[in-house]
Amino acid sequence: MEKIIYINNAKQMIDLGERIGKVVEANMVIALDGDLGAGKTTMTKGIAKGLGVEGIVNSPTFVIMKIYEGRLTLYHLDVYRTNDDEFELAEYFEMGGVSIIEWSHYIESLLPKGCLHIFISNLGNDKRELTISWEDSEYDKVVDAICE
Repeated sequence: MEKIIYINNAKQMIDLGERIGKVVEANMVIALDGDLGAGKTTMTKGIAKGLGVEGIVNSPTFVIMKIYEGRLTLYHLDVYRTNDDEFELAEYFEMGGVSIIEWSHYIESLLPKGCLHIFISNLGNDKRELTISWEDSEYDKVVDAICE
C-alpha cells in the first residue's frame, strides 16, 4: 500500500512524527530515506517526542545508533556508513522497542518484511513530499495517524 502526503515546514514534520510516536507499538520498524537534509532526523525528533523521550535527539551518523528511553525504547540508527553484511540489526527489531533507520536502502536486505517505509523528497523552501509504503496491516493505524 502507498500514500503520498505533503509537508510545508519543519514544524509540520515534527508534528507528524509526534503523531506517529503516539501510536507506534513494540517491535515496529520505520525505514526513512531521502537526500541529505530531507528531514529524516527531524521526523525522528517528532517520533521521539510522541514516545515521551526527553532530551536532545540528533543524528547518530558517526556512532551508527543512539538509544532513547520513552514509552517504548527508541533505537535510532543511521546506516549511511554501513552495509548489510557489516551490521547485525535483527536483534533490535525484536527487543520491544521501535527502530527508526535512516538511509535504510543501504541495508534493505536486513529490514523486516512489511515494515513502514517513508521516503522524503525535498521540494525546496522547506516543502517535502512523503511517500509512505507498507505491507503489514499492523502499520495501518500508524498510517492513519500520519494522514489525519
